[in-house]
Amino acid sequence: MEFRIDRVDNNARAATIKTAHSEIKTPIFMPVGTAAAVKSLDAVDMTEILSAPIILANTYHLYLRPGDEVIASLGGLHNFTGYKRSFLTDSGGFQAFSLGDNVKFSDEGIEFKSHIDGSRHFFTPEKVIDIEYNLNSDIMMVLDDLIPLPNSPERIKKSIERTTKWAYRSLVHHVKKGKKNNLFAIIQGGVDFEFRRISAQSLVSLEYEGHTFDGFAIGGLSVGEENQLMYDTIEATTPYMPFDKPRYLMGVGTPEDIIEAIDRGVDMFDCVMPTRNARNGHLFTTFGVLKIKNAKYKLDNKPIDENCNCYTCRHYSRAYLNHLYKSKEMTYARLATIHNLYYYLNLVKEAREAILNKRFKEFKKEFYSKRGF
Repeated sequence: MEFRIDRVDNNARAATIKTAHSEIKTPIFMPVGTAAAVKSLDAVDMTEILSAPIILANTYHLYLRPGDEVIASLGGLHNFTGYKRSFLTDSGGFQAFSLGDNVKFSDEGIEFKSHIDGSRHFFTPEKVIDIEYNLNSDIMMVLDDLIPLPNSPERIKKSIERTTKWAYRSLVHHVKKGKKNNLFAIIQGGVDFEFRRISAQSLVSLEYEGHTFDGFAIGGLSVGEENQLMYDTIEATTPYMPFDKPRYLMGVGTPEDIIEAIDRGVDMFDCVMPTRNARNGHLFTTFGVLKIKNAKYKLDNKPIDENCNCYTCRHYSRAYLNHLYKSKEMTYARLATIHNLYYYLNLVKEAREAILNKRFKEFKKEFYSKRGF
């Protein structure tokens, strides 16, 4: 991986990441394709209509179905899906965290029951990396110990210690394997600033035979804490992350969350919100959220957002989308998802332009002003 800082505007950063499969201009939003597909879209949509340079797939889900060895036998994610640009694979830690009573954490790894058939499985840091090799993702996330918030200081401390040990085991395994995939570590620590510092510094200091991590992520946020506390935690964490490596905020979030995190020095984002909300009738616009199911759009011949240049807004009206939604037509999901993802991808593109022109502060004010804040 190549990483270059193109411009800094206060703490906001514009950078370029080059992987084996694409060039990624940051800040960047990564559409979520959990099961090797962004819901309702295909590789042509992602490449030719949305020009997304990177998408996220999930190790846990693909390990269970169709199986990482199946994907490996079919040429890895790029050949399997037809999407030839970059993939980032999450480790499955969040999915294990979400299983509740069906998961057991130990210092060796995570034991869980499949949500598909109830079969039992055990993820170790090394096993997760091997699964990700089979998927052949460009960026692989290490296995981490994600915990719900709020939580006790003792459990947060244990999470940091376990996550650090697992990260080191992942790094050692990766170096010994000699593979070219890129490996990111995940900072934990809840919303305690001192714990975040300890976690970040512990991970940044890890090395094996001269090798370190290719990037660092902030994990364990957007799990119920107040927005301002999340922003303050990000602001307290990024100073301890290397300046010359990518910074990734996992699972966040709203357009406002992304703008606030960019302002605090984050480069990469992912979230299911634009795709899930699209399917539920909530469409993102420059002026806020538009609820397409509302009766007032039945005869509205305007596009979703007159300031949007996406495929959907250039070809279809609110009235048509209102009809498709109420008729439960599958076409609705595709058109709405294209719009929401375009909104997110365009938002980070505009943020990048503002940083390059040293006017991110003004851009942020304009963003909030258009949305009525």
